Amino acid sequence: MIKKLEKGTKKFVAINYINCKDHYKPRFEELFGSRAKAIDTMPGFLDMEVLRPVSGKGDYLIVSHWDSEDAFKEWTKSPEFIEGHKRGFEDLRIAKEKGEEMPMTSDFKTYEIIAT
Repeated sequence: MIKKLEKGTKKFVAINYINCKDHYKPRFEELFGSRAKAIDTMPGFLDMEVLRPVSGKGDYLIVSHWDSEDAFKEWTKSPEFIEGHKRGFEDLRIAKEKGEEMPMTSDFKTYEIIAT
């Protein structure tokens, strides 16, 4: 049963759609499996899921839940965010230097939860 959230209980969801080249999928999963988990201690952070497409085709989804959009924005500006993404950004930098196609791309979208 879907229930509308009470006024003032607004929650915020950020979804990162990650498209990985086939050869990069094991590396991507390794990066998340060994993540520092700094996000877990950020103010306003509620939880996160990393979803792999069952068919093996399509995007990975990184779904993070927050108390507010402001809390999420603070995370994206934090030293912990930079540190947590350093290894993936380094992989992209190396591919670019070699003139290779990017091993992964990202499309980010944000949502407000209006009902559960």
